[in-house]
Amino acid sequence: MASTTTTRSERTARLCAEAALFMRDYVLSRVSHDLRSPLNAIHSWAYVLDRKIDNADAAAQRALSGIRTGVEQQVHLLETLVDTTRAETRKLQIERAPFELDALIADTVADARAALADERGVSLAVEGVPTGVTLDAGRERIAQALWLLLVFAAETGAHGSTVTLTVSATAAAAQFELRWQASLDTLTDDALPHVLEPFGRAQAREPQEVGRFPWVLALCQRVAEAHGGRFEAQPLVQGEAALFTLNVPAGAA
Repeated sequence: MASTTTTRSERTARLCAEAALFMRDYVLSRVSHDLRSPLNAIHSWAYVLDRKIDNADAAAQRALSGIRTGVEQQVHLLETLVDTTRAETRKLQIERAPFELDALIADTVADARAALADERGVSLAVEGVPTGVTLDAGRERIAQALWLLLVFAAETGAHGSTVTLTVSATAAAAQFELRWQASLDTLTDDALPHVLEPFGRAQAREPQEVGRFPWVLALCQRVAEAHGGRFEAQPLVQGEAALFTLNVPAGAA
């Protein structure tokens, strides 16, 4: 029993580290994109000012030179630090192989219960299993994404609540839908046990734009995209029903 507990604890730690890694990648991509637009505008306006300012005005020329230098330094930082750091997870590797979907679901749900759901008093209910389906896809990556969704739902579920995982699958694709009632206050309640990274939990409490998802779930999006699928998350609203959908196309085994 001790060995099983240790193994599950180690797996939980590894899964949390993977989630944090892809959240970092997502945040860096947002930073890179959001900084480049104003930097390009500053650079363009500097050239406009250059044509308007008297070349004999040494102070103005030094100011423009400082603006251009500052922009170039920021772009260099983006290219050498942000973009280089993102290279580690920019291309997600998928090792495709046939596997039984029912076994993956059973193992992943058990891991999520042991990681947080049981300790938080959140029930995980599964519908649509057994499927009897064998998929040819990235088993470990799908398991990571599904585990992260279940644990996130447990993080935002009140004590005694139920998270329902509905599975629909064929040999060509699998779709997972998670439904539960969101209790956002639980994300940052220090009196409760937590598994996911504090920054990611805190950010998930902020209002989400339509079509956006909490940053801590970036791994789910990358796994879906790597398989040619999609990840959709309705904005989380305190006390209202939440719905996340992970769709993963796969080759027939």
